[in-house]
Amino acid sequence: MTSAISAMLGSMLPSIYLRHLGYQVTYVRNFTDVDDKIISRAKELGEDPISLSRRYCEEFNRDMVYLHCLPPSAEPRVSDHMPQILDMIKQIIENGYAYIVDGDVYFSVEKFPDYGRLSGRKLEDNRAGERVAVDSRKKHPADFALWKTAKEGEPFWDSPWGPGRPGWHIECSAMSAAYLGYSFDIHGGGMDLVFPHHENEIAQSCAVCNHSNISYWIHNGFVTVDSEKMSKSLGNFFTIRQVIDLYHPLALRLFLLGTHYQSPINYADVLLESASDRIFYIYQVPQYPTSLQMEEACLSSLSLPSSQPTPHRHMNTLHDCESALSQRDVVTLKDTIPPDTVNIINNFYNVFVTSMSDDLHTPVVLAALSDPLKTINDLLHTRKGKKQELRIESLAAFGKILGNVLSTLGLMPESYSEQLRDKALKRAKLTEDQVLQKIDERTAARKNKEYERSDIIRKDLAAVGIALMDSPDGTTWRPAVPLAIQEQQVSIT
Repeated sequence: MTSAISAMLGSMLPSIYLRHLGYQVTYVRNFTDVDDKIISRAKELGEDPISLSRRYCEEFNRDMVYLHCLPPSAEPRVSDHMPQILDMIKQIIENGYAYIVDGDVYFSVEKFPDYGRLSGRKLEDNRAGERVAVDSRKKHPADFALWKTAKEGEPFWDSPWGPGRPGWHIECSAMSAAYLGYSFDIHGGGMDLVFPHHENEIAQSCAVCNHSNISYWIHNGFVTVDSEKMSKSLGNFFTIRQVIDLYHPLALRLFLLGTHYQSPINYADVLLESASDRIFYIYQVPQYPTSLQMEEACLSSLSLPSSQPTPHRHMNTLHDCESALSQRDVVTLKDTIPPDTVNIINNFYNVFVTSMSDDLHTPVVLAALSDPLKTINDLLHTRKGKKQELRIESLAAFGKILGNVLSTLGLMPESYSEQLRDKALKRAKLTEDQVLQKIDERTAARKNKEYERSDIIRKDLAAVGIALMDSPDGTTWRPAVPLAIQEQQVSIT
């Protein structure tokens, strides 16, 4: 999950938004395929470290595709950039910022007066931790390795200081310089990388080029599970693949966008169920009722509190809007729209640009969806809306702006999908045939005036996230928030 957030930070938020604004963007996402943890894990599995890393990189990229993350312009790996790494270390040594000890090369932090400028830490505060043995060969406890002497059983490369491998920090500096130069606009990563990793990157890059500069450092918050830090030791660690096995990938994406990237992201079933329910209205497939009456029935069955944010209440209107427009010849549409429509669209787009330009405040944008979606719903389903002048032209304008913004957020699917319903069935541990059988049983119970039995069937299905929708044409079902989680939602609000 933490890697997913960093990837979304890098590939979706700055990159796609800057492209939306018309900038030419070069996005580099590097892979560390040579480090202590990888080598240790490879030994456990009896696998070559580079092969192990390559496999995990491929899995990571699959996850990014699932989450609609943009691919990077370049995706360098450490093992492919040893010449650049060696050249940078040589330059650091020549410039007097590093020293050699028995084949190891260390960066001397005392040689760099600005060390600590990103994290705000003072050099005298950087003492070795209790969990790490102090290397007596270092000139200062905070000095860090640029090159490590080869150890038996580990991968190594030849160097002027003997066979070995690079330190973690130098890898990133060398790859970023190779693709972006020593000065570039944005550098992202997790909050835990501020110190020492990014601090060390600054020192290394400036030791090579004194004009090295990064305009903006953006760091995403940690992932917690039910407000407790995610970790393998606590047994609350899970992967993206495990999450999207039960939830639509865009439900996970919407959940992530609902929190500002700098804030901790609290993963909880109640929050993901809510995100999944909201996404359903984007994907709602056409064979099921989509009238205002159905929508209100859906909301009634969900027992949502009055303070629940409203955007998701109307997201099914996107499909309805598309259906209405498909029935009209676009050639006949007039090139004017009513002033009220113009005001709503302008206000929404202004919020979008202002919020995204103000440190990528995606939660504000998601909340701002309410007004245009509600207006579309009124135009489609209310008596007053259906009589409005230039109604179809308004729908076309709303559809265009919403499609533009949702695409920029990575929340528009290429086509409407049944996957949300399939995932809901999986979470409920039911098949569609079993749900349809329950619907038939309930229909029979209602015909026989066995209303208590009918209510029990509806409630049993609602308990596992299956809501039944009655209409003159019969009963259908839709994914819903399970009753137990609805109660959690009420307690949270």
